[in-house]
Amino acid sequence: MTPAVDRARWLLAGLALVLVAYLVLVHWWFTAPMLAMGDEIARLRDEQLALRMEIAQRPALEAELARVQAFEAGNTAYLPEANRQLATAALVQRLESVVSQAGPQTSRCQITARTPTEDRSDEAFVRAAVQVRLRCGMPELAAVLHELESGSPQLFVENLELLSRASYLGAAKETGTLDVSFTLYGYLLAVPGVNGA
Repeated sequence: MTPAVDRARWLLAGLALVLVAYLVLVHWWFTAPMLAMGDEIARLRDEQLALRMEIAQRPALEAELARVQAFEAGNTAYLPEANRQLATAALVQRLESVVSQAGPQTSRCQITARTPTEDRSDEAFVRAAVQVRLRCGMPELAAVLHELESGSPQLFVENLELLSRASYLGAAKETGTLDVSFTLYGYLLAVPGVNGA
Protein backbone atom coordinates (compact mmCIF):
# COMPACT_ATOMS: atom_id res chain seq x y z
CA MET A 1 0.00 0.00 0.00
CA THR A 2 1.18 3.43 -0.76
CA PRO A 3 1.53 6.03 1.95
CA ALA A 4 -1.24 8.16 0.34
CA VAL A 5 -3.78 5.29 0.53
CA ASP A 6 -2.66 4.49 4.05
CA ARG A 7 -3.07 8.09 5.08
CA ALA A 8 -6.55 8.25 3.45
CA ARG A 9 -7.58 5.16 5.44
CA TRP A 10 -6.38 6.73 8.65
CA LEU A 11 -8.16 9.91 7.75
CA LEU A 12 -11.43 8.01 7.08
CA ALA A 13 -11.04 6.05 10.31
CA GLY A 14 -10.44 9.29 12.18
CA LEU A 15 -13.48 10.90 10.60
CA ALA A 16 -15.60 7.85 11.46
CA LEU A 17 -14.29 7.99 15.03
CA VAL A 18 -15.09 11.71 15.26
CA LEU A 19 -18.59 11.07 13.83
CA VAL A 20 -19.25 8.27 16.34
CA ALA A 21 -17.88 10.42 19.16
CA TYR A 22 -20.14 13.28 18.04
CA LEU A 23 -23.21 11.02 17.88
CA VAL A 24 -22.50 9.39 21.22
CA LEU A 25 -21.12 12.29 23.21
CA VAL A 26 -22.48 15.49 21.64
CA HIS A 27 -25.64 14.80 19.65
CA TRP A 28 -27.64 12.77 22.18
CA TRP A 29 -26.41 14.71 25.20
CA PHE A 30 -26.37 18.23 23.79
CA THR A 31 -27.77 18.73 20.25
CA ALA A 32 -30.98 16.61 20.61
CA PRO A 33 -32.04 18.32 23.87
CA MET A 34 -31.30 21.72 22.28
CA LEU A 35 -33.45 20.83 19.25
CA ALA A 36 -36.26 19.70 21.58
CA MET A 37 -35.95 22.98 23.51
CA GLY A 38 -36.10 24.87 20.21
CA ASP A 39 -39.34 23.09 19.33
CA GLU A 40 -40.73 23.85 22.80
CA ILE A 41 -39.74 27.52 22.44
CA ALA A 42 -41.50 27.70 19.05
CA ARG A 43 -44.63 26.08 20.55
CA LEU A 44 -44.61 28.49 23.50
CA ARG A 45 -44.17 31.47 21.15
CA ASP A 46 -47.19 30.33 19.13
CA GLU A 47 -49.18 29.91 22.35
CA GLN A 48 -48.07 33.33 23.57
CA LEU A 49 -49.11 34.88 20.25
CA ALA A 50 -52.54 33.24 20.48
CA LEU A 51 -52.95 34.52 24.06
CA ARG A 52 -51.89 38.03 23.06
CA MET A 53 -54.47 37.96 20.28
CA GLU A 54 -57.14 36.91 22.79
CA ILE A 55 -56.05 39.66 25.19
CA ALA A 56 -56.30 42.17 22.36
CA GLN A 57 -59.96 41.18 21.97
CA ARG A 58 -60.75 41.98 25.59
CA PRO A 59 -62.00 45.56 25.08
CA ALA A 60 -64.38 44.44 22.31
CA LEU A 61 -65.62 41.53 24.46
CA GLU A 62 -66.13 43.82 27.46
CA ALA A 63 -68.10 46.26 25.31
CA GLU A 64 -70.27 43.39 24.00
CA LEU A 65 -70.80 42.09 27.55
CA ALA A 66 -71.84 45.56 28.72
CA ARG A 67 -74.28 45.79 25.79
CA VAL A 68 -75.80 42.39 26.63
CA GLN A 69 -76.06 43.27 30.33
CA ALA A 70 -77.78 46.55 29.48
CA PHE A 71 -80.22 44.68 27.24
CA GLU A 72 -80.93 42.07 29.92
CA ALA A 73 -81.47 44.78 32.55
CA GLY A 74 -84.33 46.10 30.43
CA ASN A 75 -85.60 42.66 29.41
CA THR A 76 -89.14 42.23 30.68
CA ALA A 77 -89.45 38.59 29.62
CA TYR A 78 -88.13 37.34 32.97
CA LEU A 79 -89.84 37.48 36.34
CA PRO A 80 -88.36 40.48 38.19
CA GLU A 81 -88.42 38.92 41.67
CA ALA A 82 -85.19 38.04 43.47
CA ASN A 83 -85.98 34.40 44.28
CA ARG A 84 -88.36 31.56 43.46
CA GLN A 85 -90.63 32.05 46.48
CA LEU A 86 -91.31 35.71 45.68
CA ALA A 87 -91.77 34.87 42.01
CA THR A 88 -94.27 32.12 42.87
CA ALA A 89 -96.26 34.55 45.02
CA ALA A 90 -96.23 37.07 42.15
CA LEU A 91 -97.45 34.33 39.77
CA VAL A 92 -100.39 33.60 42.06
CA GLN A 93 -101.25 37.31 42.29
CA ARG A 94 -101.06 37.66 38.51
CA LEU A 95 -103.28 34.60 38.08
CA GLU A 96 -105.87 35.95 40.54
CA SER A 97 -105.88 39.31 38.78
CA VAL A 98 -106.30 37.79 35.32
CA VAL A 99 -109.04 35.40 36.44
CA SER A 100 -110.97 38.19 38.19
CA GLN A 101 -110.94 40.24 34.96
CA ALA A 102 -111.75 37.30 32.64
CA GLY A 103 -115.38 38.08 32.10
CA PRO A 104 -118.32 40.21 33.08
CA GLN A 105 -119.54 37.60 35.61
CA THR A 106 -116.93 36.67 38.19
CA SER A 107 -118.83 33.46 38.96
CA ARG A 108 -118.12 32.20 35.40
CA CYS A 109 -114.41 31.71 36.15
CA GLN A 110 -113.03 30.80 39.56
CA ILE A 111 -109.76 29.46 40.91
CA THR A 112 -110.38 26.21 42.78
CA ALA A 113 -106.75 25.42 43.63
CA ARG A 114 -103.27 26.85 43.21
CA THR A 115 -100.24 24.95 44.45
CA PRO A 116 -96.60 26.04 44.09
CA THR A 117 -94.47 23.34 42.47
CA GLU A 118 -90.74 22.79 42.29
CA ASP A 119 -88.87 23.54 39.11
CA ARG A 120 -86.91 21.16 36.93
CA SER A 121 -83.30 21.10 38.06
CA ASP A 122 -81.88 20.55 34.55
CA GLU A 123 -82.86 23.99 33.26
CA ALA A 124 -80.40 26.85 32.94
CA PHE A 125 -82.69 29.42 34.60
CA VAL A 126 -84.66 29.34 37.83
CA ARG A 127 -88.26 28.36 37.13
CA ALA A 128 -91.17 29.48 39.32
CA ALA A 129 -94.26 27.34 38.77
CA VAL A 130 -97.81 27.00 40.11
CA GLN A 131 -100.18 24.09 39.53
CA VAL A 132 -103.58 25.70 38.81
CA ARG A 133 -107.18 24.39 38.81
CA LEU A 134 -109.98 26.54 37.49
CA ARG A 135 -113.69 26.22 36.89
CA CYS A 136 -114.42 28.37 33.83
CA GLY A 137 -116.59 28.85 30.83
CA MET A 138 -114.87 28.46 27.48
CA PRO A 139 -114.79 32.21 26.58
CA GLU A 140 -113.43 33.11 30.02
CA LEU A 141 -110.82 30.35 29.84
CA ALA A 142 -109.67 31.59 26.43
CA ALA A 143 -109.36 35.13 27.84
CA VAL A 144 -107.39 33.88 30.87
CA LEU A 145 -104.95 31.80 28.81
CA HIS A 146 -104.46 34.58 26.29
CA GLU A 147 -103.78 37.16 28.98
CA LEU A 148 -101.36 34.90 30.85
CA GLU A 149 -99.32 33.91 27.81
CA SER A 150 -99.30 37.24 25.97
CA GLY A 151 -98.40 39.55 28.84
CA SER A 152 -95.10 40.60 30.34
CA PRO A 153 -93.20 39.02 32.03
CA GLN A 154 -93.44 36.03 29.74
CA LEU A 155 -95.43 33.18 31.28
CA PHE A 156 -96.03 29.70 29.96
CA VAL A 157 -98.88 27.20 30.29
CA GLU A 158 -98.21 23.47 30.04
CA ASN A 159 -100.02 20.23 30.86
CA LEU A 160 -103.38 21.81 30.05
CA GLU A 161 -106.27 19.46 30.84
CA LEU A 162 -109.92 20.26 30.18
CA LEU A 163 -112.90 18.33 31.51
CA SER A 164 -116.44 19.32 30.66
CA ARG A 165 -118.60 19.50 33.77
CA ALA A 166 -121.71 18.95 31.63
CA SER A 167 -120.55 15.44 30.83
CA TYR A 168 -120.77 14.24 34.42
CA LEU A 169 -123.17 16.71 36.08
CA GLY A 170 -125.77 16.77 33.35
CA ALA A 171 -126.10 19.38 30.64
CA ALA A 172 -128.98 21.13 32.38
CA LYS A 173 -126.99 21.99 35.52
CA GLU A 174 -123.90 23.73 34.15
CA THR A 175 -123.69 24.41 30.48
CA GLY A 176 -120.33 25.30 29.03
CA THR A 177 -118.40 25.09 32.29
CA LEU A 178 -115.04 23.32 32.29
CA ASP A 179 -112.78 21.96 34.98
CA VAL A 180 -109.33 23.10 33.91
CA SER A 181 -105.92 22.21 35.27
CA PHE A 182 -102.52 23.39 34.05
CA THR A 183 -99.07 24.41 35.18
CA LEU A 184 -98.29 28.11 34.96
CA TYR A 185 -94.62 29.04 35.05
CA GLY A 186 -92.09 31.73 34.27
CA TYR A 187 -88.34 32.15 34.56
CA LEU A 188 -86.20 34.32 36.79
CA LEU A 189 -83.11 35.93 35.34
CA ALA A 190 -81.11 34.76 38.36
CA VAL A 191 -78.84 31.74 38.01
CA PRO A 192 -79.87 28.68 40.12
CA GLY A 193 -78.33 28.71 43.60
CA VAL A 194 -77.75 32.50 43.59
CA ASN A 195 -79.79 34.98 45.67
CA GLY A 196 -81.73 32.20 47.34
CA ALA A 197 -83.12 30.99 44.03
